[in-house]
Amino acid sequence: MKNQLIPAVRLTVVLLVLCSVVYPAVVWAVAQLAPGRGEGVQITLNGRVVGFANVGQKFDRPEYFNSRPSAADYHADGSSGSNKGPSNPEYLATVKARLDTFLLKNPGVTAAQVPAELITASGSGLDPHLSPQGALVQVARVAAARHLPAASVQALVQQHVETGLFGPDHVNLLQLNLALDALASHK
Repeated sequence: MKNQLIPAVRLTVVLLVLCSVVYPAVVWAVAQLAPGRGEGVQITLNGRVVGFANVGQKFDRPEYFNSRPSAADYHADGSSGSNKGPSNPEYLATVKARLDTFLLKNPGVTAAQVPAELITASGSGLDPHLSPQGALVQVARVAAARHLPAASVQALVQQHVETGLFGPDHVNLLQLNLALDALASHK
């Protein structure tokens, strides 16, 4: 018994130190090199924090580009996916309802034109980005709601397309909607 207990205790202590001290210290040190020093990149407007660059917010009014659905209702402290598979009847009904709502709010858009990201939640429920297609499919609605030329709104989307470092191109929705407010106030 002593031959098994001593190695088990040693392994437990080593793993406790590695997982509870060394690993968190390394993650903290790497975070200090990141923008925002691990605290998040704040977006400010007129000296007031309006959000974070990497945490999604709910935008569902017609005059704004709508955000991706969130299974966490945009609560950053409880991010989560829906945990429902693509064959789950409740999930399919939710996605169908989201598609119907999107098509109702965006006349002239067909179901085939709606990117999946606009009707399905991300894994975290806090995705702050849309693909360029996800934003462009909303241009007509946003332009009409703000009484702006669709070409101006489309150009604004194109100006906010960020090239993905490891993934596809994307548009930060908060930054796009703030730019849209600025455009509308200068019209």
